[in-house]
Amino acid sequence: MSDKKKTGLHWSFWAIGAFGLIWNVLGGVNFVMQMDADIVASVPETHRAIIVGRPIWATAGFAVAVFGGAIGCLLLLFRKAAAKYLMIASLLGVALTSIHSFRIAGSAISFSPFEIFVMIVSPLLVAAFLLWYAKRTERIGWIR
Repeated sequence: MSDKKKTGLHWSFWAIGAFGLIWNVLGGVNFVMQMDADIVASVPETHRAIIVGRPIWATAGFAVAVFGGAIGCLLLLFRKAAAKYLMIASLLGVALTSIHSFRIAGSAISFSPFEIFVMIVSPLLVAAFLLWYAKRTERIGWIR
């Protein structure tokens, strides 16, 4: 009997888990870089407006989103059901950060539709998908 038959895991489990981990680690790198004033000074005005005007609650949400998501994806890859709870925290963190970003995007600063999608919509979609996927994998018995 092959290993795939024993575990019942599809290759997509590993691909989605790895994608989520990479996505969140890159988000963590982005978070750390935004703490450096020299780096913030070099980004476009629209990005800088979001970073500089971000209140502490939105910064905390950003940290929970990316670091919770990264740990959640690691737990997913280790096939632990606790991944679901970190994905919930990550989605809530993304939502908090997005509230602030939507307010800035609705201001006098002109954001392109692409910037709005990349900075606001795609993180929400990815976090929601990862939460859905963690719940699905738990339901079908891939994580315990």
